[in-house]
Amino acid sequence: MLRIDTSAVPAAKLEALLPQTLEAHNKLQNKSGAGASFTDWVTLPEDYDKAEYRRLLEAAERVREQSKVLVVVGIGGSYLGPRAVNEYLTGDPSLEILFAGCNLSGDALQKLTNRIGNRDFTVNVISKSGGTTEPAVAFRYFRALAEAKYGKDGAKSRIIATTDKSRGILKSLSDAEGYETFVIPDGVGGRYSVLTPVGLLPIAAAGINTNALIAGAQAMMESCKTAKGLENAALAYAAARNVLYNGGKKIEVLASFDPDFVSMGEWWKQLYGESEGKDGKGLFPAAVSYTADLHSMGQYMQQGERTLFETFIRTDTPKNGITVETDPANTDGLNFLAGKTIDEINDAAYQGTKKAHTDGGVPCLTVETGVKGAEALGQLIYFFEYACGVSGYLLGVNPFDQPGVEAYKTNMFQLLGKPGV
Repeated sequence: MLRIDTSAVPAAKLEALLPQTLEAHNKLQNKSGAGASFTDWVTLPEDYDKAEYRRLLEAAERVREQSKVLVVVGIGGSYLGPRAVNEYLTGDPSLEILFAGCNLSGDALQKLTNRIGNRDFTVNVISKSGGTTEPAVAFRYFRALAEAKYGKDGAKSRIIATTDKSRGILKSLSDAEGYETFVIPDGVGGRYSVLTPVGLLPIAAAGINTNALIAGAQAMMESCKTAKGLENAALAYAAARNVLYNGGKKIEVLASFDPDFVSMGEWWKQLYGESEGKDGKGLFPAAVSYTADLHSMGQYMQQGERTLFETFIRTDTPKNGITVETDPANTDGLNFLAGKTIDEINDAAYQGTKKAHTDGGVPCLTVETGVKGAEALGQLIYFFEYACGVSGYLLGVNPFDQPGVEAYKTNMFQLLGKPGV
């Protein structure tokens, strides 16, 4: 089971915040806090639609049978979760997963088209309403591409929509055209949706074990519900980051020594940034990938402004046996590493970095996930989601809305001459 080390935070301060932390925890469990109508994700690992899940697995198998490329069209939580899981875990290499609709770059769209080439492809468009500009523009493009390649009737079996169960532009279009659809639950916001069809369809299509992913989330859900006080890892993390925030630490840096974790960092940034950054409050979430970023951000982490803290993700990666060989001439001076695996050296880098940054005045938390795999990742995803809800309530904000993201859209639509804006 996932564990967290919060020893960088004084135990007395964590205990002092415990009553408020438990109150926030109870708000999630009882659905009594702000934004409660968007907290169905709390019980989702058990309460998901089992029949739809079976249909989802069948659709994922058809995607693998008929295509070499799956184009996932979405933005924000509609693509960050599935991309993060697909990049972190090893799936079926015979199907390439590409992501579109997460920007407004014509150059990027053309590069995606070139990458698909003449290969057969399927499109999974993900949007609650169907009206969000970035994915809507991209879907219009890939829908036309599919119809040009396969004909209008042929394209029907190669377009899958994940959307609202009964309303919205995308749902209406899908019903009219005969596309298969999967439901984004009403009570689950985008950034909490990776364990819904939003994430599970492309993850399953990639050949990743979604049963294990859900099982990990179930185990963490039970732990978050029943573990007492600060023995509850999610509550301990939420309390620790709020103690540090109240003590003047305004930036949280998520750090991993696994290069496959980069997109998980991007998912985590949206989860916490969009949930907490409002009402003039909130930690600024940043992410780094070590050891690479030790050669770019390392100087700042060691000696820059002390307004930040780090949360390390420590994972037991599968051992591949790659070791440093002995060089008889020792021309590079690395024979002291001979016989050691690359993973052993990487672990020493983690320990050395944590000590250096701690000595440099950076409080360091560590989340230990266990052996890298789908079950451990399911635990981590739910852990971060639950801790985010608790932390938002501790901060005094609604962790489940995002009113600030509409401002840029209004300005953009005015510049583009959208009627009625």
